[in-house]
Amino acid sequence: MSEATRTTARQEVAAGAPAAAGAASAPGYAPGRTLPLRVEALRQWRRRRTLVMGGVLAALPFVMIIAFAVGGGGDDGPNDSGRVSMIDAATASGANFAVTCLFVSAGFLLVVPVALFCGDTVASEASWSSLRYLLASPVPRGRLLWSKLVVALAFSLAAIVLLPAVALAAGSVAYGWGPLKLPAGGVLAAGDAVPRLLLAVAFVFVSQLVTAGLAFWLSTRTDAPLGAVGGAVGLTIVGNVLDAVTALGHWREFLPAHWQFAWVDLLQPTIEWGGMTKGAAVSVSYALVLWALAFRGFARKDIVS
Repeated sequence: MSEATRTTARQEVAAGAPAAAGAASAPGYAPGRTLPLRVEALRQWRRRRTLVMGGVLAALPFVMIIAFAVGGGGDDGPNDSGRVSMIDAATASGANFAVTCLFVSAGFLLVVPVALFCGDTVASEASWSSLRYLLASPVPRGRLLWSKLVVALAFSLAAIVLLPAVALAAGSVAYGWGPLKLPAGGVLAAGDAVPRLLLAVAFVFVSQLVTAGLAFWLSTRTDAPLGAVGGAVGLTIVGNVLDAVTALGHWREFLPAHWQFAWVDLLQPTIEWGGMTKGAAVSVSYALVLWALAFRGFARKDIVS
C-alpha cells in the first residue's frame, strides 16, 4: 500500500470517528431526562402501601385522643422536682399533644415508613422483573438510583411531617391552642413553639437518614423488598438495643440511636445545640457511606431481574 493510500485511509477514519460517536446515542437522547422525578413520584404515590402508611400515621393522633379520653389522662402539672412529664402534659394544649405524638413515635413508628419507602425502591422493581427493562429504556444506572432515592426521601419526609402536623391540628381542636409546657418547667408561647416543633421534625428526619441509607443499600443488594425493609428495621432495633448497653460507655456516641431523642433539647427555655449537632453529624456520615456503597455496588451488579 502506497503512502498516499495510507494517508487517504487515515483521513477517512478520522472523518468517520465523529459520526460513529454520534451514532452511539439516539438523536435527542439525554440521560439526565430519563425517569423524571415527577414520573417516579407519581408511581410511588399510586402504590397501595403509600396510602396505607399515610392513613396509619394520620390516624395515630386520633387514636391517642381517644385513649386519653378513655383513660382520663390530663395535665397533672409539675412533680416535686418541678419537671413536667410529656405524657401528663399532652392534653395541656395542641402543641403539647403534637410534641407527645412525636416523642412516642420517633423511636420506632417513624422508622417503618422510612425503611418502607427507601427499601422498596429498587428491590420492588427487581421482584417484578421490571428492573432490566427500565435499564434497557435506556435509563442509566446512576440516574435510576438517584431518581428513586430522591423520591423515597421526599416521601419519608412527608411521612415524618404528616404525623405532628395532624397531631397539632387535632390537638388544637381537642385541647385548645395554647402555650407549650416545657418538661423542665415553664411555658413557651404557642407562636414560639411551632418553629421549635419544625426544628424537632427536621432533626427526626436527619436522624432517620441512617435507616434510609440501610434500606436503600439493602434494596440494591436483594430482589426481596421485605428483606430490604425488614433488614433496615431490624438493624435499627439492634442499634437501639446496643445503645441501652451502658457498659459500652462512650462507644455509644457512635451509634445513631444514641442521639435520636436529642431534639428534646429544644423543649427548654434555652436551646442546647450540642447533642443535635453530634447526632446529625453521625447520621449524615453513616448515610453518605451507605448511599455510596449502594451506588458503587449497583453500578457493577449483573442485573438479571
